[in-house]
Amino acid sequence: MFTTRPELRGTFGMVGSTHWLASQAGMAVLEEGGNAFDAAVAAGFVLQVVEPHLNGPGGDATLILRPAGGEPVVLCGQGPAPAAADVDRYRAEGLEVVPGTGLLAAAIPGATPAWLTLLRDHGTLEPARVLRFALGYAEDGHPVLDQVVRTVRGMERTFRDHWPTSAAHWLPVLDAVGRHGGTGTIVRYPALAATYRRLLDAAVGPTREARCEAMLTAWSEGFVAEEIEAFVRTAVVDASGSPHAGVLTGADLAGFRPGYEPPANADWRGHTIVKAGLWSQGPSFLQTLGLLDPLLPDGPELLDAFAHDGALVHTVLEALQLALADRDAWYGDADLTPGTDEAAARLAALLDPARTDERRRLIGAEASTDLRPGSLGGHEPRMAAAVRRSEERTDDPTTADTRTPQSSRETARPGPARGDTCHLDVVDRWGNVLTATPSGGWLQSSPTIPALGFCLGTRLQMTWLEPGLPSTLLPGRRPRTTLSPSLALHPDGTVTAFGTPGGDQQDQWPLVFWLTHALGGLDLQAAIDHPSFNTTAMVSSFDPRTWLPAGVEIEGRFPAAVIDDLAARGHRVRRAPDWSLGRISALSHDPSTGLLRAAANPRGMQGYAVGR
Repeated sequence: MFTTRPELRGTFGMVGSTHWLASQAGMAVLEEGGNAFDAAVAAGFVLQVVEPHLNGPGGDATLILRPAGGEPVVLCGQGPAPAAADVDRYRAEGLEVVPGTGLLAAAIPGATPAWLTLLRDHGTLEPARVLRFALGYAEDGHPVLDQVVRTVRGMERTFRDHWPTSAAHWLPVLDAVGRHGGTGTIVRYPALAATYRRLLDAAVGPTREARCEAMLTAWSEGFVAEEIEAFVRTAVVDASGSPHAGVLTGADLAGFRPGYEPPANADWRGHTIVKAGLWSQGPSFLQTLGLLDPLLPDGPELLDAFAHDGALVHTVLEALQLALADRDAWYGDADLTPGTDEAAARLAALLDPARTDERRRLIGAEASTDLRPGSLGGHEPRMAAAVRRSEERTDDPTTADTRTPQSSRETARPGPARGDTCHLDVVDRWGNVLTATPSGGWLQSSPTIPALGFCLGTRLQMTWLEPGLPSTLLPGRRPRTTLSPSLALHPDGTVTAFGTPGGDQQDQWPLVFWLTHALGGLDLQAAIDHPSFNTTAMVSSFDPRTWLPAGVEIEGRFPAAVIDDLAARGHRVRRAPDWSLGRISALSHDPSTGLLRAAANPRGMQGYAVGR
């Protein structure tokens, strides 16, 4: 199997992420004696600076950690809807869906509080030592990515016409690049640097933990909360084409703290697969594995089946489609009633073997063109009335991928500006493991708050303005996020952490990785490098909430016979560029030998793993 890089192997520590500077910052912390959680916080804050088109301090994050010798736990950095965010309020604004940009789509920011909570509870180093990398890159500068420049350039008209604070903050990037002759130019974000400095100045207390808590308080109850509340009171034009003020308040921020919770687990062929709960899309990965279990060959036979005919790819696509249809009908933040465990009961029902067997029988030889969620506990599934079929036509399987990221379109108004996501994984020599997917608060999501140097997220666009759905917009309810890191516990005790950016594809591309690694026997790097594919026949989690029946994206590295077979089965195939689907990083720890392994994705030309 061709690989672009070697799988890294060592015994001291490993960090993989979607940007080389974040990976190296995390590794520097490990070299200084910090643990995996210190390193993850350092890398997470660096990602806020160097990938601002993919995440920011005002976004959200999902983390899964496994302390050495302990059990996996989820740290939820997905903030809930503000107290004033409800269906009637948004409907009164003339809206049918939550806009994909602007201030009404902002949930309570959870990413930065989650990183600070992790540092407080599981780290060992002082905040200033961990945050100095992000502070330095914001204050002293860093080489700007091509993708950041393209995103700013694509949003320039919107910034000038509608979001003047973003124009003031981001258009100097274009000026700097123009003056110095291209991307890779050193850029600085002084307002963001000042925010980091103010948070660090607030880190006062008798213990390290108290100093971390003081930073959390400065965020949630201090100057950050005050600036956010003042800013969102001004109406700005959003994806609806009309101006709207936000509903987020300082009281909302003060009332939120990231929490720990048990993960969603499933046993699969001797492995325990660990995901976040039904407030994420993570359980769809577990459902898909259950659907596929008796249908998958092992070892070289699996790799041969992927490479030489479309039958296995078709089967995986149909299983994904079934699991994601269940996601769109049944997933959401269910436990709003104290003393109940509705989410656990719903998850158990979704993973019930008898139900899985029944659902598996729906997988036929031809592509399905319908959304097919299953019944649950005697209740029939219900899809949101606002779900619409996509008008996109892409029937020619030889057509190259022509998608233009919505963030790079020059628009007269701030339409649904699709961003993306980051990912990072860390393991240390003691066996602490963390996998995290931060996202939201992209530079193209909403206007920059000038006093803070960052934007708010738009995660509420994943809720529905229709009562009675598991993902209906409700005050205090978390939006059903796409953020979905993965952890796998192997029969021999090895722990593997992995994940990717990609929105609705975050439990699709890693599925190909996992199957080729766990069953196909490929090492981490070879499994990442294996060509990938995904379905688009699910309801988009992002505005405008459409779906493409029988839609498929598949890398052009797949043989023509596979692509032709999918088209013959009725799939609407879009052939993507050869190295375009996924930005996975992965690592593992074998406690019996102390061996650490790591790998990262060459796709996107940003991700790197480092270690020794």
